[in-house]
Amino acid sequence: MIERAEALRQVDDGARAQARRMVRTARYAALASAAPGDGWPLASRVALATLVDGSPVFLASTLSAHTAALAKDGRCSLLIGEPGKGDPLAHPRLTLLCVAERVAREADGDARRRYLARHPKASLYADFADFGFFRLRVAGADFNAGFGKAYALEAADMAPRADWRALEQGEAAAVAHMNADHADAVNHYARISGARGGDWRLTGLDPEGADLACGDEVRRLEFMTPVSDAASLRAALVALARRAV
Repeated sequence: MIERAEALRQVDDGARAQARRMVRTARYAALASAAPGDGWPLASRVALATLVDGSPVFLASTLSAHTAALAKDGRCSLLIGEPGKGDPLAHPRLTLLCVAERVAREADGDARRRYLARHPKASLYADFADFGFFRLRVAGADFNAGFGKAYALEAADMAPRADWRALEQGEAAAVAHMNADHADAVNHYARISGARGGDWRLTGLDPEGADLACGDEVRRLEFMTPVSDAASLRAALVALARRAV
């Protein structure tokens, strides 16, 4: 019998990049937690966005079973992956091992902004008293990129390749500026990513790329070189605007 360790591939930059991209582009995921009291595994669907540092965030009501579960034990897992044609097990899927933390309402600005940019219809209920944002701190990941392509990733493998802290300070202003004053460039980014037409908007920027959305469709365009501050971000966006479709 083959042991699990023997079946795992050595983690490389390609696997890391693919796993990080899956998290950045996921609109939803299956969240698994331990039900309070009896401890039975409890799975639910949540809509996702990410923070600049790559941490997944979701919005949940205190009336939901998984909110009560996470209040008791913050450990959880998040299954991400889109099955396509043919055997669904032949398509990549990623399970993140996380610790969920409730974001205080007075400090939920970045989570709220980036989440509602990805899921604008959630603005109808995001301010209800029983709703709040959760941030998932990734402790590791189990990545299956297809048959015979299994990897055990560490938290560091899921982190951006460049320091995100300086970029975080001006990211909101950069997104707003691009959407308000450079809509043509944003739509050009979408075309580069393979999208067709539509009124596209930036939903977030991070050290490795730009996230875009048009209705329920999302796209991601990655920078040639990771960025870590406002100057390098501006240079990366200008370079993308000049790239031929």
